[in-house]
Amino acid sequence: MKLSNKIKLFFVFISSYGFATSCSEIYDLPEDRDFMSQNIDYINKIIEPILGRNNIFTSLSADNSTLPMTFEIVNARYGDGRPVTDLFTKANTYEWITEYDGKEKSLAEIEAKRKLVEKPIFEVDSNGRLILWASATNALLTPRPVDTVLKTQDIRFFDIKVQNSGGTKIIKDFQIIPWRQRNYYPDTDINPYTGGKAPDPQRPKDTTRQDYIIPSYINDKVIGERTQLRLENNNIKKDVVVYIRPFTGGKGNSLRFKFMDREGNFINPLKFNETKWDLLVHGFNKVINPEYVQYDVAYPIPLNSVKTDYAESGNAKVKFAYTRLGFGGVRDWAEFGLDFRIYKKGDWEIVFHFRNDNPKFGG
Repeated sequence: MKLSNKIKLFFVFISSYGFATSCSEIYDLPEDRDFMSQNIDYINKIIEPILGRNNIFTSLSADNSTLPMTFEIVNARYGDGRPVTDLFTKANTYEWITEYDGKEKSLAEIEAKRKLVEKPIFEVDSNGRLILWASATNALLTPRPVDTVLKTQDIRFFDIKVQNSGGTKIIKDFQIIPWRQRNYYPDTDINPYTGGKAPDPQRPKDTTRQDYIIPSYINDKVIGERTQLRLENNNIKKDVVVYIRPFTGGKGNSLRFKFMDREGNFINPLKFNETKWDLLVHGFNKVINPEYVQYDVAYPIPLNSVKTDYAESGNAKVKFAYTRLGFGGVRDWAEFGLDFRIYKKGDWEIVFHFRNDNPKFGG
């Protein structure tokens, strides 16, 4: 390219830039701004969390509104107009400061990866997620009434203020209706309204009966010592049930596993001779005796939703197995297990009760 052509292009560029600048000044064109849709909304505005555990609700429909946006809970009130303040009570909540991966070798190593932070028990985060933290307990936030009758004046309402540089939108009339604490899962043995025993689904008016937790799975080699038949669970028959309950005399961070026969006697855990006790839970200082197996653990169980050797899909997973000599000299592999969570720190035991027949161990 000749020098004269380069000079011409340079002056064209300068002229164009000057023209664009002068047009912007002459016509006072607005600066680029974010877009705030007036149709931004939440798909679900009635949230029903269970107290005592982390509850995260993500139903924001942004309708192409520009990110980032800020979110704020405003105008919290009861149905009769009284102000709501208990939603914003501050309490200690765990936050991870280093990633938990399930490879930690001690309780101290786990605790070094998290810290307690004082924060409101109910928040909306920068992504618009509504979070009720595990620190929200029955004592801090009154749950729905035990008689199942929910009056409008007892419902907590609130609005969400959403902003970006393009505008502001108030999304109105959310409701939060908390269920009382259920400190473990599965919780089919708990009445969600009263916290007492759940009625038997087959005979709900018979107060002498109740519903139970059952194992998450039990294979066909778990057979009865007396009947020689497979032990099973269904709507009518519950051969093996599970109790998740606190015990006294621990150090405040224990987890026990027990096995009970039909007479109420405890079965020696070592009879479940194929169980991998050292890989059962993310626990430490294992104690095994003729009545139970116990570990020191960090609560809640599991600690978070990360997949580890002990947990998957948000549940801790335990398996118990044993073998015996079956027909034709073939060794049968019997196995059962439970997927579970425990939300409240303490000393807990999980008891597997063989109600109708004892398991056949054999040779």
